[in-house]
Amino acid sequence: MKELKIRPLTEEERKYTYAQSMQLDGQTGNIGYLRGDFGSSGKQFFFTWTDRWKRYRTDSFGAELDGVINALRSPEYGLLESRSAMTDYVREHPDSLFGADRGAVSGFRVDTGEHAYLVRCNPVQGDYNFYCYCYVSEHLDRHMADARKGIRFIDPHYKELFRIPDGGKIVITEPGGKKREETCRFVEEYHTEVGNHLYHICEFAEVMQRCGNSYGPVQEKDREQEQPEKAR
Repeated sequence: MKELKIRPLTEEERKYTYAQSMQLDGQTGNIGYLRGDFGSSGKQFFFTWTDRWKRYRTDSFGAELDGVINALRSPEYGLLESRSAMTDYVREHPDSLFGADRGAVSGFRVDTGEHAYLVRCNPVQGDYNFYCYCYVSEHLDRHMADARKGIRFIDPHYKELFRIPDGGKIVITEPGGKKREETCRFVEEYHTEVGNHLYHICEFAEVMQRCGNSYGPVQEKDREQEQPEKAR
């Protein structure tokens, strides 16, 4: 196989290394994902494959996936060669680290032209050590470009109230004052996922109005102010 184009994931790509709804899988061209670990010795290679959109799982894709994984397992790359080799590879690419504390989790993207392979790594014994999500590049990149416009929230009369970034949160306040936060995902211009529910943006506004709820963006700076000051 020719030399792989591999680089650390961008911040917006990282969210696509986790399980998504079928709606998002369809929009992004998610073919499926490979999940595996290096066993008790750290040098074994156990894996399982999970289908998402079988229509994209062609024979040529299957052959290409085998080539990509075998290359990543080779000493030339080493990312999936063993647990220690993965640790060394990540150490050489500190900008690949992400997560709340930028600890063990890291991610890389491999491009082959037609497909993009997004690999999330976690070289900790006892955990799954890698997930490789496989996408049709054209669909994934188009979706991310559209998602950069943000998720639009409107009132029932289609007046825009605010926008949040893909993967951002809103806070919903019920009539009695109870609040809850929901993570939102961009599906396309007129549809969004709020928590585990898919809504047309007007439908969401109408549901909130019927329930007497108000809603707005979660402001990270406000959340930080609400947290108690740590002991010095």
